[in-house]
Amino acid sequence: MKIPSSIWTLLIGILLTLVSLWYGQYHGLLPTAATNEANLVDGLFNAMMTVSVGIFLLVEGILIYAAVKYRQRAGDNADGPPVYGNVPLEILWTAIPAIIVIGISVYSFDVYNEMGGFDPHAVHEAPAPQAMQIPGAAIAATLSDTPPSTEPNLNQEKSDEAMQDPATASVRNADQIPQKRNAPGVGIVSPTIGAEAKKQGKQPDLMVNITGMQYAWIFTYPESGVTSGELHLPLGREVKVNMTANDVIHAFWVPEFRLKQDVIPGRQSEIRFTPNKEGNYTLICAELCGPYHGAMRTQIVVETPEAFETWTQEQLVASSDLKQAIAVNPAELSPAEFLAHQTSEMGINPEILHQIHH
Repeated sequence: MKIPSSIWTLLIGILLTLVSLWYGQYHGLLPTAATNEANLVDGLFNAMMTVSVGIFLLVEGILIYAAVKYRQRAGDNADGPPVYGNVPLEILWTAIPAIIVIGISVYSFDVYNEMGGFDPHAVHEAPAPQAMQIPGAAIAATLSDTPPSTEPNLNQEKSDEAMQDPATASVRNADQIPQKRNAPGVGIVSPTIGAEAKKQGKQPDLMVNITGMQYAWIFTYPESGVTSGELHLPLGREVKVNMTANDVIHAFWVPEFRLKQDVIPGRQSEIRFTPNKEGNYTLICAELCGPYHGAMRTQIVVETPEAFETWTQEQLVASSDLKQAIAVNPAELSPAEFLAHQTSEMGINPEILHQIHH
């Protein structure tokens, strides 16, 4: 018995759907998801992968089927039948991609909103009247960084707030880098990912100031006064990081966190996220920042709150011992030579110590 083409089409459609759904969920292309935000991003990625695999198999399958079935036979030199188009088919293959793109766009915005990218509690600058009267004023202001605005410099305010922490002030060159204003009408203080939707308006559990420099990351904890070359975070606690750079543009990228944010001189970038899996993760600079860019990476340690508290106390004790060592440093030894033992135990490279000193 000959099976009708409609039945074959239905069966093939079901098979393609099942294969796409399976591969979209079990592709294994992403590293471990280690934050609440990573799960949101993975859901979006899996949906896009499912749609992409389905379209790929459908298009390539039809292409291969047509190439085999309608290939030129031996001895057949006749012209193919003239085809002038099929309006319903063209409408269909235009409408379907449009619906898919709109659906992914809505889903993407929802994920961005859930991660805190759209924060209704954020403070934005009002557009300056000049930007409405002079064509191209916003672009010119962005390039020159001198917009005709009387609004407060919110990057400067955030920088001043971070500099109230002595440890942060000791590693940042804020007095040498002017804090940039925003172009009129843009309404963005700096690159920011706020709190999750359910946590908006609430204070984070932990704050960390991050300073990027060629070619190292320095982490300071305002609440405890700890300074470290590794980022330690408590499991299940929402973290807010304030980031800026001392020299050129760097980028905070942790693949397992699904977070990447530029770290820009003169701007205060903020990210809020919640680690949910213990382990050691690599923080990578994802912007070409100089000849040793590839070596600008360090460890992020996500540990239990108890282990984090123990680490904090150990760092405070080590810092106290280091200050005592500096106080009794013999004049004949350079700081790097005298502190070699202590800096080695703390995991601080001499180059980092030299940059902090200067």
